[in-house]
Amino acid sequence: MAIVVRCAKVSTLALCAVLAPALAGGADWSDQQLATAGALRDRALSGTSAYEHVTSLVTEVGPRSAGSSGDAAAVRWALNKLGSLGFSNVRSQDVLVPRWVRGHAEVTLAGPVPQPLVAAALGGSVGTSEDGVEAQVLEVASLDALNALPAATVGGKIVFINQRMERTRDGAGYGATVKIRTEGPSAAGHLGAVAVLIRSVGTSGARHAHTGTTRYRVDAPRIPALALSNPDADQLARWLKPGKPVRLRVKSTARELPATWSANVIGEIPGSERANEIVLLGAHLDSWDLGQGAIDDGAGVAIVMEAARLIGRLERKPARTVRVVLFANEEFGLSGANEYARLIGDEAARHVVAMEADIGAGAVWRVQSKVAPASVAAVDAIREALKPLALEAGDNEAHGGSDIGPLRALGVPILDLSQDATNYFDVHHTVDDTLAQIDGKTLNQVVAAYAVAAYLAASKNGDFGRLSPEEKEQR
Repeated sequence: MAIVVRCAKVSTLALCAVLAPALAGGADWSDQQLATAGALRDRALSGTSAYEHVTSLVTEVGPRSAGSSGDAAAVRWALNKLGSLGFSNVRSQDVLVPRWVRGHAEVTLAGPVPQPLVAAALGGSVGTSEDGVEAQVLEVASLDALNALPAATVGGKIVFINQRMERTRDGAGYGATVKIRTEGPSAAGHLGAVAVLIRSVGTSGARHAHTGTTRYRVDAPRIPALALSNPDADQLARWLKPGKPVRLRVKSTARELPATWSANVIGEIPGSERANEIVLLGAHLDSWDLGQGAIDDGAGVAIVMEAARLIGRLERKPARTVRVVLFANEEFGLSGANEYARLIGDEAARHVVAMEADIGAGAVWRVQSKVAPASVAAVDAIREALKPLALEAGDNEAHGGSDIGPLRALGVPILDLSQDATNYFDVHHTVDDTLAQIDGKTLNQVVAAYAVAAYLAASKNGDFGRLSPEEKEQR
């Protein structure tokens, strides 16, 4: 059934009367469009199919690391799902992706009474020899502390980077800590370490390790890299506290395989009079292999699909096309995002704005943007349309998610609907990334926010400008 809004109806006339003065968008939107946005918001809040979408993905596919059989199954699932939901121009876009296999990892305290520690190999890590590696442990408090050490201190040791992540609503604690994972192994290898262990970049007190990609430098040896669960990192720190030598044995069968093919999956809700202009909603289809990939990023996939689907059910479509892009391999190198940006060519100028859902299933609490200064008032009007959600005002310094970073570099403006990440990093990249972490009612709130923002962006009389060279680089 289509969602119909006609101001000729008394109930909708009342809604128009309420919204028109509150949303001082002026020439950006008509009263009819503002009323439609309100009806769309309320429709989503009353219930959506987003939870069913993510349930379908994690049940029928499950984990889907880049290049795996699960990844290929996810591409087939997405093509079928978008087609069944009524999207137009459903297609795949081939993407070459790296292929890495986690294998099995063991970290053990070497001594009279060996104690095993819970650990997981970091994405892209090399493995050890069949016999593993055994060496004395060197603890450092941060990446900066490691880089300050002489090679003579580090050489031949297993480096333990013991930096704890802070829990924050906006996820800033992750950004402040994640370099120990991405840069720590090469920094340690450059100084002669034989392996590196990091405290998991996550906030959980449960005994499971957080994985995630690492990046090896070309000027440093590739050494085995693993993350310890937070309780096990605490245990290792207690062993080291007396200052006596501690030796660990590390064994990992992680390995890299030849690159293979995956795909971005694209579907559209065609616009009307300006159908060649695009409002992009993005999420990533891949996931790490430890959990089900429910919150990272199954939730995001469900959010953008459902938001666009609801717009597609409107009797009067917006002027612009709403395009959903489910990107390949966000987790291990942004392969899909980079390939999409490379292939769009001149179409980049017709991307009016981009949005991405990749922070789980927490409620939206803030609207941020990166648009031309003249369009900031229009973002305020979008926020006003979402007023029943009690959102906070953000600034015009949004970075957007990882997959739309290459679009931002092409000058495409960004709308960023901040979701509550307070508990997200408890389960992010762990065995607990499961459907049990998602609340369907909260997911409806997120869909409501994305649907309204996308609809109004697609209906806006003008655009959001383009980003200047300086703004493009602020990623």
